[in-house]
Amino acid sequence: MQEQVALGPDSGMHTSEPTVVPFSPPDLSPTETDLVTQVLQSGWITTGPRTKEFEAALMPWVGGHRCAALGSATAAMELALRYLGIGPGDEVITSAYTFTASASAISHVGATIVLADIEPDSYHLSLDSVAACITPRTKAIIPVDIGGVMVNYDELLGVARATSSSFRPESTAQEALGRVAIVADAAHSLGSQRNGRFSGDWADFTCFSFHAVKNLTTGEGGAVTWRPLPNTSDDDIYRYFMLASLHGQTKDALAKSGANSWEYDILFPGYKCNMTDIQAALGLGQLARYESMVARRHCIIAQYDAALADLEVVPLKHVTPDQTSNGHLYMVDLCGRGAHARAEVIRDLAEHQIAANVHFKPLPLLTAYRNLGVNASDYPNSIAAFENEITLPLFSTMTDTQVEAVARAFTQAIQKQS
Repeated sequence: MQEQVALGPDSGMHTSEPTVVPFSPPDLSPTETDLVTQVLQSGWITTGPRTKEFEAALMPWVGGHRCAALGSATAAMELALRYLGIGPGDEVITSAYTFTASASAISHVGATIVLADIEPDSYHLSLDSVAACITPRTKAIIPVDIGGVMVNYDELLGVARATSSSFRPESTAQEALGRVAIVADAAHSLGSQRNGRFSGDWADFTCFSFHAVKNLTTGEGGAVTWRPLPNTSDDDIYRYFMLASLHGQTKDALAKSGANSWEYDILFPGYKCNMTDIQAALGLGQLARYESMVARRHCIIAQYDAALADLEVVPLKHVTPDQTSNGHLYMVDLCGRGAHARAEVIRDLAEHQIAANVHFKPLPLLTAYRNLGVNASDYPNSIAAFENEITLPLFSTMTDTQVEAVARAFTQAIQKQS
């Protein structure tokens, strides 16, 4: 899992490459096709042996911890909150600068969504803002890893520990922690490392996404991993996720498939967010190539960084002395040019058949959160970051010619704004 140099598919041959550049198509190969075909031909396509194999294969990428494969990262976050006994009357803090899933999971369990602002020069939660939001009703914080770059979990855990005297546990899991829980939205950060530790080895619960646009995809899907809880068996935690993701049923379809094995019980009215063997087979194929896929992303990032070095813009730093990301997104700060200029840059790129994106529209600007009484003016850093952010195409099958075309078109578009 060491970083490698990966040359583009067309290195040294740029004359015939089309300039059309999509934003983030999946990187699929015959490996995935073969594994999925094997599952389809096996007659067993729902949760079964391949899902268990995928969970085991994920462990080296998350710090060696047990994993539960689920239907999405959103489901993973919701079930983690439910495991912690969080519900109506409780508060959960998350970032104003995130996709709605981070907050939706809080709403799903009936807790109150509390938004915190980000740091002025970062896309990550402001520690001061988080500390100001914590009350005796606070039961969890959902930090968000952005673009593959991890949150400073050391500092965030410090905030949680510093407020432990006001923490009021209301479940066995909360008593085991003795402080506000950290439930990481790591949808972007599978395989990222901070201080030599993988994403998945920091928070109490860490939730990953395998959506179609993620570095590693199962089409749709997600997973949750966790650090050991005092006086709690990993097997018991895993069993909870399996029960909760399949109606609270004591046997999944595979366990019920044996002779005279139909009998089962429903321990509680659970949910339906299990991963299938079809998805897991796709994920296994991706994991077999994941190291080289991430290496290619880093090669592209280096090319972008070199090409844009003389522009008055600030790309997201994927490699620093204390962390190496998985290279998920190439986010660029336009340094105060603002939303109007960004819109013109996106239009200029589109004229060159280059797709760009924006990560993220802050929650206070969205109808659902405005209806909750959230005021955008309370989150100035999130709004400023949004108005100046643009995300350039970055995917592991991207050719050198495509990288050069994006860098050239982006440079021209920025120079027009100067």
